[in-house]
Amino acid sequence: MTRIQLTATALDRLRPRLDVLAQPLDYVVMDKSGVLRIDGREVTPEEARPDCGFVSNDLFFAPFQMAYIDALVASPALEWVQSCGAGLDHPMFVSLARRDDIRLTTNHSQAVGIAEYVMWGVLDHFQIGAAQPIQPAEQDPSGWIRRRAREIGGTRWLILGFGAIGQAVAQRAKAFGAHVTGVRRTPGPSAFADAVVPPERIFDMLGDSDVVVLCMPQTPETINLVDAHFLAAMKPSAMLVNVGRGGAIDDAALLAALDAGQPEYALLDVFRIEPLPADHPFWKHPRITVTAHTSAVTTGWDMRLDDLVVDNISRYLADEPLRNEVPISDILRGRAGP
Repeated sequence: MTRIQLTATALDRLRPRLDVLAQPLDYVVMDKSGVLRIDGREVTPEEARPDCGFVSNDLFFAPFQMAYIDALVASPALEWVQSCGAGLDHPMFVSLARRDDIRLTTNHSQAVGIAEYVMWGVLDHFQIGAAQPIQPAEQDPSGWIRRRAREIGGTRWLILGFGAIGQAVAQRAKAFGAHVTGVRRTPGPSAFADAVVPPERIFDMLGDSDVVVLCMPQTPETINLVDAHFLAAMKPSAMLVNVGRGGAIDDAALLAALDAGQPEYALLDVFRIEPLPADHPFWKHPRITVTAHTSAVTTGWDMRLDDLVVDNISRYLADEPLRNEVPISDILRGRAGP
């Protein structure tokens, strides 16, 4: 019988669908105290020996996160791990990727939510001006104040990182009439962009871009990519959005650039340190909107993720190709981002 490792939270949600699969499963469950159990009996990682595992979203800020990963790594039977995240650049996945004969799969179900988050943020800034919130007096019927909104149609978007998330953003921006350029290591035609260029062309595009969206993984090449030089090349009226990784932005450089008025605004959902420290200047800056790495947390995310997990478990049991498998070499080279 195939043995799968999950957290108690994930099993509670998935069990009704897993119990009716064509082949039965044996569950290794880690509870909230970090204890592994099989059929309620406490077991050691050496005894657990899962064949596969699911890294669910409740693990990312759990105190037993590394105990869970260590239990997977300790299993000589381990063949495959499914992640709930878009990227596999977290250290936990690198440790798994160092094993021989491991297969790792990612999750693109959050692309819809993240793309809608980006559109919300841009619309919010363009239509109202997040840096200039509506004053209470404007809600008074005696203060009939009219505003001139900025249109998305006709703007130019530069999307750095053109995987599932970048393409989902591009599809929606195009629907509003924007001109979209995607950036990825393998350029070429795309149904979702007017052009797709390699990273070497970024600075050719920055000066004309009204919206710059970061969807890249954190790699040696992307750490501090958005530095003073990058920001100085942006349009003064441009908006910067980061839904990729916090390390892509030099925080001090962004603060200085915004203070100088170039770019105009930043929408940030990811940060170098999470949770973002309470004393970080991003919180109170008038030209920054901060959200708590929640761009993917939408009403449809769990359903799409659960569908993927159950489908991939069915495929694994049937020895069929898995969806969203990432080459181990990409993970070890730090290129398995969102």
